[in-house]
Amino acid sequence: MKRIVLTGGGTAGHVTPNIALLPELKKRGYEVYYIGSVNGMEKKLIEDCNIPYYGISSGKLRRYFDLKNFTDPFKVIKGYFDAHKILKELKPDVVFSKGGFVTVPVVLAANRRKIPAIIHESDMTPGLANRICIPKATKVCANFSETVDQLPKDKAVLTGTPIRAELFKGSKEKGIAFTGLTNGKPILMIIGGSLGAVAVNNAVRAILPTLLKDFQVIHLCGRGKLDTSLEGTKGYVQYEYINEELADLFAASDLLISRAGANAICEILALRKPNILIPLSAAQSRGDQILNANSFKKQGYSYVLEEENITNESLLSAINEVYGNRNTYVKAMSESKLNDSIKTILDLCEEAAADAKKK
Repeated sequence: MKRIVLTGGGTAGHVTPNIALLPELKKRGYEVYYIGSVNGMEKKLIEDCNIPYYGISSGKLRRYFDLKNFTDPFKVIKGYFDAHKILKELKPDVVFSKGGFVTVPVVLAANRRKIPAIIHESDMTPGLANRICIPKATKVCANFSETVDQLPKDKAVLTGTPIRAELFKGSKEKGIAFTGLTNGKPILMIIGGSLGAVAVNNAVRAILPTLLKDFQVIHLCGRGKLDTSLEGTKGYVQYEYINEELADLFAASDLLISRAGANAICEILALRKPNILIPLSAAQSRGDQILNANSFKKQGYSYVLEEENITNESLLSAINEVYGNRNTYVKAMSESKLNDSIKTILDLCEEAAADAKKK
């Protein structure tokens, strides 16, 4: 029986691509195990998939001053020994890492035990955790051709992101029935991420009376960010978070507004949905979403609206422009070559495992 250890955590974007690999891994005859942080949000997501979960100590390496910078390195060191012990017990053929700081001790421990590690970088520029892991990785998968140019030539592979198969199985009819909307007007869906996006939420709600003249709106606004004053507004529905029905809501939607996290935009690309990206500003992040969004804009996949430039007029103009030219965006996305990432990634895992056995 072949064995693989998956690792990744901290945000849903570091977990859902691993979940997307599970059906094909099982088809290929793999026993699958997962290493994440002891109390990370990834724990429940993975246990819900009936995958054995191992929690390790995890600390974050920050690029800014924080008192935790003095204690977290010791958590990472403990996590390394935790991971080393687990890998010694499981004896996997290969490790696949999706990113997040919990993966650093796992990849380093795999290297120490001579277990090949394939890592995946979602964003345009590698984050700190992956920069630490790259020298110890066998191969580095990337979403963007621009990223490949920044990686070691003998390790970099352009793969795209694993997309959950169920996202392609959505039903427009079920989505409309679930929301209570109609077929009368096009549907705009706003995706703020699992934590929501306050600036995006506020901007959409500010233009809602005008927007509802031509569109219906599905608003995924994030936990704790419902606006009760809008309950019962005809043509508008809001949810804190959607899980099982998400594929149906995608199928029902004609246009999307989203943040520009790498996994989110790769799902949008795979589904060929005309979209407006509002990346997290550089003031709130390391700027990776801005780079991601601009790459998609350059390739004709997306319209980009900087958060600092959002006004009622600019947002309405963007919505009307993208919807009016939706076929142009769909055509550009249809020509993307990043269509079979799961097969490409798992082939890399199998090749790495086979090569390791020869040594």
